[in-house]
Amino acid sequence: MNASAASAGIPQESREILGVRVDATNYERATEQILAWASSGSSRYVSLCTVNQIMEARDSPGFAQVMHEADLVTSDGMPLVWLLKRLGIPQAMRVYGPDLMPRVLHAAAQRDIPVGFYGGSATVLDGLVKLASRNFPKLHVTYAESPPFREVTPEEDERSMRDLIASGTRILFVGIGSPKQELWMHAHRGRLRCVMIGVGAAFDFLTGAKPQAPLWMRRTGLEWFFRLSTEPSRLWRRYLLQNPRFIALVAYELYLSAHVGRAFVPASWPSGRLKQPKKMPQRDHLLNKE
Repeated sequence: MNASAASAGIPQESREILGVRVDATNYERATEQILAWASSGSSRYVSLCTVNQIMEARDSPGFAQVMHEADLVTSDGMPLVWLLKRLGIPQAMRVYGPDLMPRVLHAAAQRDIPVGFYGGSATVLDGLVKLASRNFPKLHVTYAESPPFREVTPEEDERSMRDLIASGTRILFVGIGSPKQELWMHAHRGRLRCVMIGVGAAFDFLTGAKPQAPLWMRRTGLEWFFRLSTEPSRLWRRYLLQNPRFIALVAYELYLSAHVGRAFVPASWPSGRLKQPKKMPQRDHLLNKE
């Protein structure tokens, strides 16, 4: 059980998959943990982990540290669920951004906890706010920003931080894609007294801006094929290069575990080329980290 889970009083098992800690939580437990942190005004961030994030962490020491420091890392991807089961957690299940978001929004509305959204196009964000307000009439949406599709300037970032702090937002859904959203949340933890949740393409899926894979594909681990077929130019590298590497590395580790007696640990072969860690914005620590 990691320290963050313990601090919320919620028992939780975790395993390392190619060097990245993945917490075997579920929708109810994750929602309760997020709401507990939000109610206490904690500054936290939650990563909904996929195969792509595992491989990004393997190739970048900077991103590996970002994943390591996340307060909660869920298994948002069936391959990670299957591995958690294989590693001794039979109750492991997927915690998927577009399904987690409505649960957290419902709980926040019931408990009068203000929420915000950061990411997506202006059109998508406007539709998301309207959808959330219609589905959860008691929900307080206190912040919504569509950041530019480029690196924000220090002045723009500072303005966003001032607006977010002034809004009183306690749960912030961040939908700017991975690994960018994890880097953003890591850089802003300690500055914002809220729980940041990286939900990837959930804004687009929930508003219908992008098609979502059928349920049977999501349950059988074929969602990647659906997404690749709908956005080949953007996602081909992620799925056609990273997925085979992931399978090879996991197979190698399982072989060592079974035949050499070595525990399932970060793979040392094949090594892959290390990327330089991305420069992180300096934390001002306007708020004390809980």
